[in-house]
Amino acid sequence: MHMIATKEVTTDPYKDVLKQILAEVAELRQKIEINANQRLQKYQGYYHSGRFSKSACNLAHYLAMRQFDLRHLQDRLAQAGLSSLGRAEASVLSTLDSLIEVLKRATDKHYLPGEKKPSEYGFNRGQQLLEQHAIELFGPFHEHGRAHVMVTLSTEASWDYTLVSSLLEKGMTCARINCAHDDPVVWQGMITNIRRAETKMGRPCRILMDLAGHKVRTGPVALGPSIHHIRVQKDRTGKIVAPGYLILTADSESPSVDSSLFRVSIPKPLHKKLAPEVCLSFIDNQNKQRCLKVEKALSDTDWLVSCERTAYLVPGCTLMLATAGHRKSVDKFTLGKFAGEPLDIRVLKNQLLLLTTGNIDGKPAEYDDSGVLIHPAQIGCTLSSAIEKLEIGQTVWIDDGKLGAIVEVVTEQGALLRVTVAKTSGVRIQSDKGINFPEAEFNLPPLTQKDLADLDFVCVHADLVGFSFVETLADMEFLMSELAKRNASELPIIANIETNLAVKNLPDILLGTIGRRNLGIMIARGDLAVELGSARLAEIQEELLWLCEAAHVPVIWATQVLESIAKKDTRSRPEFTDAAMAVRAECVMLNKGPYILDAIEALVNVMIRMHEHQRKKFSRLRALHW
Repeated sequence: MHMIATKEVTTDPYKDVLKQILAEVAELRQKIEINANQRLQKYQGYYHSGRFSKSACNLAHYLAMRQFDLRHLQDRLAQAGLSSLGRAEASVLSTLDSLIEVLKRATDKHYLPGEKKPSEYGFNRGQQLLEQHAIELFGPFHEHGRAHVMVTLSTEASWDYTLVSSLLEKGMTCARINCAHDDPVVWQGMITNIRRAETKMGRPCRILMDLAGHKVRTGPVALGPSIHHIRVQKDRTGKIVAPGYLILTADSESPSVDSSLFRVSIPKPLHKKLAPEVCLSFIDNQNKQRCLKVEKALSDTDWLVSCERTAYLVPGCTLMLATAGHRKSVDKFTLGKFAGEPLDIRVLKNQLLLLTTGNIDGKPAEYDDSGVLIHPAQIGCTLSSAIEKLEIGQTVWIDDGKLGAIVEVVTEQGALLRVTVAKTSGVRIQSDKGINFPEAEFNLPPLTQKDLADLDFVCVHADLVGFSFVETLADMEFLMSELAKRNASELPIIANIETNLAVKNLPDILLGTIGRRNLGIMIARGDLAVELGSARLAEIQEELLWLCEAAHVPVIWATQVLESIAKKDTRSRPEFTDAAMAVRAECVMLNKGPYILDAIEALVNVMIRMHEHQRKKFSRLRALHW
C-alpha cells in the first residue's frame, strides 16, 4: 500500500500580524469617515456652495481620528516597519489609504491596486495646501527658510524710516501694528515707512493690524512729587565714574531722539543760546547748587546735557546762564513743567490688594506709625464692570502671571484680593498691565466701540486684521459682518487664541471659517500661559499646531520669542530652544525692544539651521559631519 504524501501547511506569523493590523486600520478608517461626516453636517449652512473644502474635510477626519487612543496600534505599526500615523495631520485619509495599500500588498499576493486620482491623494497634498495658504497670508517666503518673521512695531517706527528699513533688511516679512497703542496718525506714519521701504528694497512686507479687543488692564497709578532725580554712576568706593544725563528741548511735543532719557522743556530764547560746553547752574530741591553741562545737539530741538553730581530737579526752577561781555552778566530762564513719577506699588505674597474701578488711581498700602495696615495697596481695572461679577475664591492674574491672587471679598470699594503668587522681593504693579480672570465670565461683545472705530482705518490700510480675544464662531461671524459693511470681505483674519474658551472652541472656529475666508491662527502664549498654566501651555501649543496643520491654516507663534535679546541684549539658552521649536509654525512673531534688530538676526539664524532638520513634526535626516 502506497502512502500518499501530504504537503505540510505552514503559516506565516508575520503575515497574520499584518492581516490583523490591516483589519484594524480599515475599520478605523471607516469609523473616521462616518464620524467626520456627522461632524461636518453641523456646518452645512456655512458653505453656500454645498461642498466642504478639502481643508474642512481633512480637519474633520483628523478630529475623528484623535478621538481614538491609537498608541497601541502605533507601537505595532512601528514594530512592523510601517507608518505609525504620527505625521498624518495634513492628509489623514490619504495617509490611511497608503498604509492600507501597503498592508494589502503585503498580505494578499493576488491583490490588484485600483486607480486613484493623483490630485486627491498623496502625502504632500495637504502640505501643498498649507504652504499655499501661508503664501496667501504672508507673501512669498524669503531666503532664510520656510517661516515668516513678524515684528511688532514700536512708536518710533512712525518717524524713524531707518529703523523700518533695517527691520526689512534683517528679515522681517510682516509688520504688526498693535491698535491697543498709539493712534491713526502714528499708524499712518508706520505704514508710510513700510511701503517706502518695500519699494526701495524690493522686499514685500505684509501689515497686520491687531484690534485691541477687551484687553483688561491695570489703571493709572497716582503720581509722586514733581521731582526728577538725576543719578550719577559710582564705583564700589563711591567715586563718581559717569555723570547723569537728560535732554533739554525747545519742543516737548516733538518725538525724542532718545526716549530712554528724561526730557524737559526750556524756553526757546535759552535754546538759541546753548552750545557744547555751555553750563547752566541751578539750585536743586535740596538747596544745593548744581550745574548742567551741554554735551551736544541731538536734533534741531534737543540738547543732551550732563550733571556731574546727584541732583533733584524741580519744575519751574531758575536756570542761570553766564554770558561774556564788557562785564560778566547772568541770564535767567525758567525750566518747564513736568509730572512726577508714578508711585511705587509693591505687594508681597499673602498681602492684600484692592482692585478698584478704572477711574481711581492706584497707590501703595498705608500703615500707621506702629506698622498696622490702614489701607491696602490698590490698583484700578479698566473694565470696571468686571469687578461686580467676580466671585469669592476666583483667581486673578496681573502682568502676564507675575502676580497671582484670589478674591476674598467683593464690596462697593472693589474686589479685595489676597496675593498668592509673587516673587520673594514682591511684585511692582504698574499701569497698563494685563489682568486675567480665568474663571470669570463677563459676556462681553466681540468688539469694543474702539475696535469698530479702528476697523474703519484697518480696512483701508492693512493686509491682515488681527482679532484679539476671539472665543467663538459667533465672534468670527460678527467680525466678518463688520468687514462686509466696510467692503472688506476679502481681508484675511488672524484669530488670536489667548483664552481657555478659545482653545476649547478652536475646532468650531476653524470648521465654520476655513473655505470661506483666508484665515491664520496666532498662538498668544502670554495670555494662554496665565489662563491654562505653564504646564498645560507646553502641551496645548503642540495640540494647536497639529489642529491647524490638519486644517491647512497657517500659525503665528507669538509672545516672548527671544525676548531677552530684544529687550536687554542678553542671550538665554532656553529662549533659543523655544525659538528652535517655533520654526514649526509658518510665522514667528517678535515683540518690540531696543535690540530688536539683533533679535531678528538671531531668529533668522535659528530658522536657517532648524529648517534643515525639521518640517512640522517631520524630522529630516540631513547628513551630519562629525
